[in-house]
Formats: sequence, structure tokens, C-alpha cells
Amino acid sequence: MVKAARLHLVLGDQLSHSLATLRDADRDSSIILMAEVWSEATYVRHHKKKIAFLFSAMRHFAEELRAKGFNVRYVALDDPDNSQSLKGEVVRALGAVRASSVVVTECGEWRLAEEMASWADMLGIPVEIREDDRFLCSVQQFRDWRKGRKQLRMEYFYRDMRRQHRVLLEAGDEPVGGKWNYDAENRKPPSAGLKGPKRVSHPKDAITRSVLALVEERFADHMGSLDSFHFAVNAVEAEKELQQFVDEILPRFGDYQDAMVKGEPYLYHSLISAYINAGLLLPMDVIRRAEVAWYEGRAPLNAVEGFIRQVLGWREYVRGIYWTEMPDYAERNHLDASRRLPPMYWTGKTKMTCMAAAVGDTIEHAYSHHIQRLMVTGNFAMLAGIDPSEVCEWYLAVYADAYDWVELPNTLGMALYGDGGVMASKPYAASGKYIDRMSNFCAGCHYDPKLTTGPKACPFNALYWDFLSRNEEKLSRNPRLANMYATWRRMDPFKQQTIRKHASQVLEALDTL
Repeated sequence: MVKAARLHLVLGDQLSHSLATLRDADRDSSIILMAEVWSEATYVRHHKKKIAFLFSAMRHFAEELRAKGFNVRYVALDDPDNSQSLKGEVVRALGAVRASSVVVTECGEWRLAEEMASWADMLGIPVEIREDDRFLCSVQQFRDWRKGRKQLRMEYFYRDMRRQHRVLLEAGDEPVGGKWNYDAENRKPPSAGLKGPKRVSHPKDAITRSVLALVEERFADHMGSLDSFHFAVNAVEAEKELQQFVDEILPRFGDYQDAMVKGEPYLYHSLISAYINAGLLLPMDVIRRAEVAWYEGRAPLNAVEGFIRQVLGWREYVRGIYWTEMPDYAERNHLDASRRLPPMYWTGKTKMTCMAAAVGDTIEHAYSHHIQRLMVTGNFAMLAGIDPSEVCEWYLAVYADAYDWVELPNTLGMALYGDGGVMASKPYAASGKYIDRMSNFCAGCHYDPKLTTGPKACPFNALYWDFLSRNEEKLSRNPRLANMYATWRRMDPFKQQTIRKHASQVLEALDTL
């Protein structure tokens, strides 16, 4: 029997050498446990590329730890003795090593955190759960920040984070350029022929090829294809993608971060969220790289500030919301939405070009940029009154960067307004006119964004007004919706009736739109 002072458990989204779990790991006496388990790969039907990315990244990280001289116990999914649960693998490891305690860094999902909290009693030895200091705002710090506030707004949290971490600041804690937020400059529609740059590609080594074969065999009925697998699977490869983004892509990110172009799933987006969330890149390193690009004159302030706001603002904010609002947060359904998720979310088969493009990108890449997630797939689900639990499960399953802590507030709160305004000051509802303005999806679409009723009318249009009408009691007092409700009330009653009748027909035909 191997003697070990402690068992150090590293989870699949904790692939950082600076991880708190590893800080005092001893090369002579510690055992580092990593495990691919069925329960974590299937509690929702994760995209094939998501599973393959994480398994390959985990295996590469384990090899890096071994190269540093650590004793790593790595359990592959197809190990015949695999218990297929994290708890089971901890128990099995303790049966093989004489460990005095277990060390792990706090996880990113409530369901697993609850389970881990019971491990010490079950195992009969101490289980130390350490704070994940890769994040820039601890849960306790966020809890203190929100105390006494009647409304939570990311903008004020973001400013405080800028001050705390000294990011894009001049003397006296004033923002560089004189403004905290350049969002108004980051809404350009796509110009004709707009294309994103060719992205870095990574050769598939033996580890990745083995993982791809395993995932194809074991998860054949999950969404997606493993063809053109493009993910970085270690920190060196992730760094190459970050370097390309900062050098070549960041300068135009601000202008076109809200733009959508058919056949261009990436445009000028960074593609590094999956790497930050899995631990291959650290958020403050990413922030400083973008900041330096502005100071050196290599990227404009609207692009750099907009990008930093996503990492230092939104990312930290949604995590704080998640851990201070759970567990009942996941059950909220402020607008009483109850329709089932239409098949098009899984197949991409629809005559709506925007939905076909957003879902098609998701199926192909386990990725769709944030405006497609918010203003196409999310917006449609909210307008159609789709059950938030089904929508949230879909977002968690299909995106490579999705973990419950980041997915749930963004989907339930931002995309669906299901939390009643905790995350967002208004529902992000929009008609086909928005999609027509910010994309080239509508050109040649079966539906016409200029029509609200009739067989060729864009489904978003009637659903938009129907959404406002059926939720008037809950939403009409929101000052940010005052103009739209005033427009609705000025409409001729017959026109209102015609729109709502057409919306009803659209809702009855969700499976065949």
C-alpha cells in the first residue's frame, strides 16, 4: 500500500498549476487524483466537443504534473474499475492509499458543492475545501458588496473591481479616457463582406486522438460532431490563441462585438472563454495583456475596455450572483414560461435563418458568440415563453465554456428575465428589426423582418408584441420599457388582436417554423 499524507483532487475545470489544491502538494507523499467520470459527463447531454476538450485537457494537465515529479492517479473513463462518480473515485483512491485528508478547491456547481460538503462525514477524514482564488472576487467579497443594495447592477460592481485591481485607471481612481464604459461605441452592424481572421489551429497529438475516439464511441448520441476539432488542450496552445487575439483580433473586437454574420461564427471574438473557465488561462493575466495593448497603442480603448468588462465585470458578477442566490435561483420562473424547447434547438432545422445559423454554429463548434446566445436563441426562447429549466439545461449542455455558475445567471437572468430583474434591469426582448440591423441573416430568409403578420412575417415580430402584451402586469412599470408599452397601447385594437392571433399561430407551429 502506498503511503500518502494527503489526497489532492483536481476537477476538470481546475487545470491551473497555481490552483489552491496544488499549492502545498508534496512530490514525495501527496497523491493527485483526476478522474473522467460518467456522472459528470452526462448529468446533462454535453456536446461531444465539450467532453473531448475537457478530457483531452485533463489528460494533458496530468502529464504536466507528472513531468513536475508529482504522483498522479488518473482514472480514464474506460478504466474497467472506474466507479463513474467523483465521490466513488475518491473512495476508491483512499482504499489504495493511506491518506490523512483530502484537499480540493471549491467547485463551480451547487449540486457538486452540496455533495462535497458531505464527504468528510462519509469518509471519516478531514476534507479541506479551499477557496478558488483564480477568481478576482471571492464569494464573501461579493456578498459584502451586495449587502444593503436594493438593486444589483453589474456596472457599479465592475467599477469597484476596476478600482480594486487597478485596471485602466488614471490617478485619483478615474477611468482612462474619462469614461468607465464604452459600450455605446461597440454596436456597429456588420459591413458588407465582413469576415473574421483565420484562427490558430492545433495539431492533434496521440492523447487528443485517443480522446476523440473514446468520445465518439461512448457519446455517439450526444449533440455535435468531432470533425474539425479545434480546441487548445493545454496552456501553451491556449496562450497561442490569446496572443493571436490580442495582436490581430482585439483591435476590431469593440466595433463588431454585437455583429452577426452568416457563415462567420467567430468574427472578432476571443474564443478564450472555454480556456479561462477550464483554467488553462488565468483571468488577470488575460486582462493585463489586453490593458497593455491599449497602453502601447495596439488596440483602441473601446475594444480593450469592452473586452475587459466581459472578464473583470460580467464573469465575476455572474459568479457572485450564482453563489449568493442559489439554490432557489435555479427554480425561478418570473414570467411563468412553460412551453417545451422546440426541436430546432437540437437540430438547427428551421426556416428562420438566424436561428439556423446560431444553432448550426453551436452544433458544429460547441460555440456561438454572446450576441447570438442572448439576442437570437435566448431572445426567441423568452419571446416564445419556453420553460427556463429546459432552456438553461440546453445552454449548459451545448457550449464548451458552460458551467452552472456562469450559464445559469446568464441564461435565466439575462436571456430569459426569469429571475425578475436580479441580473438585468429589463428583459432583452427584441423583434426581427434588431436582428436585421445587426446581422446579414435576414437577407434571403424565408421570413421578412419588415412584416409582423402573414405567412411570410418574421416570427420574432408578432412574438415580441405578444410577449409585452401577455406580461404587461409584470413588465409595464419598468421604465426601460415605457416607450414600447406606449407604442403598443397606441395601436388600433384590431391591429393588436391581429398581432396576437398571429403570435398564437406561431406558437402552435414552433416545431415547424
